[in-house]
Amino acid sequence: MRIIVSGGAGFIGSHIAETYIKDRHSVVIIDNLSTGSRRNLPRQAKFYKVDILDNKKIDLIFRKERPEIVNHQAARIAVAESYTNPLPTLQTNVEGSRNLVASFINHRGHHNKNKFIFASSGGAIYGETKLIPTPENAPAKPISPYGLSKLLTEKYLNYLGRTKNLSYLILRYANVYGPRQIAQNEGGVVAIFGNCLKQGKSATIFGDGTKTRDYVHVTDIARANLLALSRGHNIALNIGTGIQTPDQKVFDTILSVLKVSASPSYAPIRPGEINKSAVAIGQAKKLLNWQPRIAFAQGISTTLTTL
Repeated sequence: MRIIVSGGAGFIGSHIAETYIKDRHSVVIIDNLSTGSRRNLPRQAKFYKVDILDNKKIDLIFRKERPEIVNHQAARIAVAESYTNPLPTLQTNVEGSRNLVASFINHRGHHNKNKFIFASSGGAIYGETKLIPTPENAPAKPISPYGLSKLLTEKYLNYLGRTKNLSYLILRYANVYGPRQIAQNEGGVVAIFGNCLKQGKSATIFGDGTKTRDYVHVTDIARANLLALSRGHNIALNIGTGIQTPDQKVFDTILSVLKVSASPSYAPIRPGEINKSAVAIGQAKKLLNWQPRIAFAQGISTTLTTL
């Protein structure tokens, strides 16, 4: 199939693009390289350096390429930044998504194969919740503009599914980590801690170390996106492990793998960040026949070797 991957030069998108190419699909990547890198681009992929907010250029690309699948990974992902300056996040994540899906509807390939796959958030969507691991039918109560931007795009896809015959699948990621993760933004905590400790610098934990996240390895994410080509229709599915991992355990696991000694510094939790998070994955097991394969310590080891 012919697949457009937005954000395909980034951490997650490049792994997905590689997985599609290995499965003999034709891949076209759209990325503005604001956080992605040309080094991440698979050699076999066609590349357009374009921002998803440039609707005219996006439409020209879709008119030329006529994809059967769109896998939309491009986004502004800084939760705390979205809290203090929400407009850029809302513009990129909502308007940019609208540009992609509008061009897809107008210029899609074989109609019986079409699907729009959207990377959403399994933490930011739900906000603070007492139901952990959190299932997909839990109330969506984002506490950051980033989470709101993902929820608004989900709602828009649902609307287009009902009114424009759009086939879509929403994948709500837990905290993704692995090779090529960049050491910036709060989502990149494994890379941030790893870089600091490998360089003998102090690492900062925001909170007292008990804040939790559900860490899922990027190769497991890529495999879910491969299965999504032919499974899951007009629904949102959590993609994670269902396991809460405290910040302190992340720090201590990295110390153990690196075989070094260090103590973190602590700072207040940043605005817009949730305190506890893990997602229920029963629906992904059932509908995608997917479940995570990479254990946390193993994933940490493979990540640190690439930093």
